[in-house]
Amino acid sequence: MKKLSTLFFLLAGLLWLGCEEIPPVINPSMGGSNPDGPTPVEDQQRQVLIEEFTGVRCVNCPAGSAAIEGLLGLHGQQLVAISIHAGSFAPPYSESQYDFRIDEGASLLSYLGEPLGYPTAVVNRKKFDGEFDLQLGRQQWAGFIAQELLEPPKVKIDIENAYNNEDRKLEVKATLYVEETISEEDIRISVAITESDVEDLQLTPESGTPDPNYKHQHVLRGMLTNYDGNPIDEPLGAGAIIEKTFSTTLPTDWVASNCDVVVFVNLNGEKKDVLQVHHAAVTE
Repeated sequence: MKKLSTLFFLLAGLLWLGCEEIPPVINPSMGGSNPDGPTPVEDQQRQVLIEEFTGVRCVNCPAGSAAIEGLLGLHGQQLVAISIHAGSFAPPYSESQYDFRIDEGASLLSYLGEPLGYPTAVVNRKKFDGEFDLQLGRQQWAGFIAQELLEPPKVKIDIENAYNNEDRKLEVKATLYVEETISEEDIRISVAITESDVEDLQLTPESGTPDPNYKHQHVLRGMLTNYDGNPIDEPLGAGAIIEKTFSTTLPTDWVASNCDVVVFVNLNGEKKDVLQVHHAAVTE
């Protein structure tokens, strides 16, 4: 009987352990932006750029944009999106409020390669093993983003924006902190401005006709550098700190509080890989 009692308590203990609730492991980047503000540059991890090619006449593109929003919700600050309106689907309707096409967008479409179909996007401007070009279909984005996030950043980026709402002048200071010597010959810095929550016409499967209440996200509005970036002439040895400043005046029809400055360091040439990207709100 004593052995049976011992066995009973042993089994009860095992059952209790088996039923004990184990709290889930929470990814600190999940759920979008860090509630305490941007991650300090010294704690910055690898951040990945996804450049979506889209257009207001593309009926399938809203599904691609929704997929990107889901990925942004998953990865938070470690994923940065730019939506480029370029190509045959990009011309505005006669009733459109905005023409989202810009010269840099058209140049980027040519530079990064014409897609075979939409929705399409480029992840870190990288040609992945087994792929024929940089353009990737929607089902491929998540896997390649996860792959790129495994790499440590060779450079970290800090952005300081100074914006005056009266004259709409924007000053951007980008500081590069080189973590690992970058030996490639042609290294560039690219600076873009995006705007979100821009309400305007978009063809969707649900609407049948262009939806006037559609909200466009991460629209490429302009660049403060060449479309393929400005050359970085300073040596990029480990430990180097490089500061670059840029300025512009925001057009009156842009909502400054919905705008982001996106800064990234990229290769130029046969390889166009993005080494690191960072973004900061204009109003910060």
